[in-house]
Amino acid sequence: MPTCPFWLGGVAASMAACFTHPLDLTKVRMQTLGPSVPRPSMLGTIRTSFLEEGLRGIYTGLSAALLRQMTYSLVRLGSYEEMKRCMSKDGQPSTGKLLLAAGAAGGLGGVAGNPADIVLVRMTSDSLRPPEQRYGYRNALSGLVCIVKNEGVKGLTRGLGTNTTRAVLMNASQVGSYDFFKATLLRHRIPFADYQFHDGVFLHIAASLAAGTCLFARRCFKNKDNELGEFLLPCIFNSVLMLPLKSENTSPLRVLVKSVREEGVMFMFKGWTPAFMRLGPNTILMFVFFEQLKRGWSYFADL
Repeated sequence: MPTCPFWLGGVAASMAACFTHPLDLTKVRMQTLGPSVPRPSMLGTIRTSFLEEGLRGIYTGLSAALLRQMTYSLVRLGSYEEMKRCMSKDGQPSTGKLLLAAGAAGGLGGVAGNPADIVLVRMTSDSLRPPEQRYGYRNALSGLVCIVKNEGVKGLTRGLGTNTTRAVLMNASQVGSYDFFKATLLRHRIPFADYQFHDGVFLHIAASLAAGTCLFARRCFKNKDNELGEFLLPCIFNSVLMLPLKSENTSPLRVLVKSVREEGVMFMFKGWTPAFMRLGPNTILMFVFFEQLKRGWSYFADL
């Protein structure tokens, strides 16, 4: 089979993001509300966004979401495929090696996608800020330019450490587990139903659905300016929290202590519903698109 281009995974992730971005935007807006603001429901947040900004409003920040996928996901998926190809020269690599490769690729993706992640969070939560404090980025590229201009190149590295840590664990649990479930379903018949999967769309959907469930164990928090990125909280319900911290001298532990003190332990569940609803569909769409793009690329490459 011909080697697929490095960037193919980024295209697949971008296609998936076009479908799930409204949920991502809703998640961010629910998470960036301060402790003094009543916690809205997911449907209430979507309704408010739609009524105030129209259909275009629920796709605010799409350019940043696509930039993030064409940096973060492009690197994490492309690097993983290349690592897997190199390891497969001596036979099928073990699950442990694949998980390590996925984690390493995720770390690379986290570094590559950090600037776009900052812009994404700021664009999607900008309408919640007072008018005089809004960033007003027209698109993702203007956001990057503004950050460098106002904060220097160092501004693009906000939350790099914790964001990279999140990317390592997320990629291992998503991409590594997808290959594991895919290989397992191909090797074994489904009990009771006595059904054998073959390499095709149904296999890709089943394996990506199983991989998506692994992501629900990922728990993290993030402040509204992505100053800390995402910090994983294993064994806690999946949520991503962004806190409006003003101090530059912050750490994940200080964010956790401050959040519990101001909002209680329920702060870890802000935006849980849209985050939960987005992870599954996004994982399925990304891998189905990725597999079909790889198959299509191989087909035309053989002509």
